[in-house]
Amino acid sequence: MADSNDVLNGLIVVYTTYSILIISLVAWFSYRITRQGRGGLVKPSIFYTWVIMLAVLGVTLHLFTYNTIPWSPMDLNRADIKPDKVFEITVSNHQFQLPAEKMIIKTSEKVLFKVTSTDLTYGFGLFRPDHTMVLQMQVLPGHINDILWQFGEPGIYSIRSTEYSGPKGAYMVVKDAVEVTE
Repeated sequence: MADSNDVLNGLIVVYTTYSILIISLVAWFSYRITRQGRGGLVKPSIFYTWVIMLAVLGVTLHLFTYNTIPWSPMDLNRADIKPDKVFEITVSNHQFQLPAEKMIIKTSEKVLFKVTSTDLTYGFGLFRPDHTMVLQMQVLPGHINDILWQFGEPGIYSIRSTEYSGPKGAYMVVKDAVEVTE
């Protein structure tokens, strides 16, 4: 599975370029329509050609990038996937109760994190040592809250609550709770 940081960086470049093209259309149109003197109007054929080109480019970008999100194929085929490991985690009174002090996973394994809240809405997020997020989900009491994941590279990850659950929620951090090995 591709790393979410790599996907994000690639999409930033692609969509920033696309946005600059759209902004150039608006700037060009604004300049031409407000210009005084001869030739101030935009020729409809040029304008509509540019708009159609941007629309085709935008649709093409979406078609080529929709499947770069690393977890989407797993989510789409989730009913057919049996996880290699299941970790049942309970959250109550602003604390995570983990099944083990450290959850050890191999990069080849598909893991299901089943998180249950007994009192409030919490978040469940896994974070890299540099504090960037790998995954997250909202944990609602009385609902099934689970996420299926396969790690792309080894590392040690911390768990944090990613939802506001009152002032105590800011301290809901379990350092080095997940270790992913080759």
